[in-house]
Amino acid sequence: QVQLVESGGGLVQAGGSLRLSCAVSGRPLSNYAMGWFRQAPGKERAFVAGIARIGEGTYYGDSVKGRFTISRDNAKNTVYLQMNSLKPEDTAVYFCAANRIITLNSASYDYWGQGTQVTVSS
Repeated sequence: QVQLVESGGGLVQAGGSLRLSCAVSGRPLSNYAMGWFRQAPGKERAFVAGIARIGEGTYYGDSVKGRFTISRDNAKNTVYLQMNSLKPEDTAVYFCAANRIITLNSASYDYWGQGTQVTVSS
């Protein structure tokens, strides 16, 4: 069984930055491709960023390209999401997820964290 725990969320002003972390336990992180998703109130869960299993290949949702960066440290079993130039519309609960292969489809991911709240004030 794989456990994922997100951290790093909080309240930030527009234009600010946050770095989210996702700590993976139970299995080596190197076994999994990882994704970050977000869900705002009343909206469906949306793909934010993904990173392939061995770190080659990153993918981003259109709304975050150029502002967010996903990375992984397999030695620390941790995935990161660096979020810069934050906007009020980035406000959501952010989830990390693990899967055997990289995909933008949330339904394909096998394991999920509990989420961390990010709130961007205007």
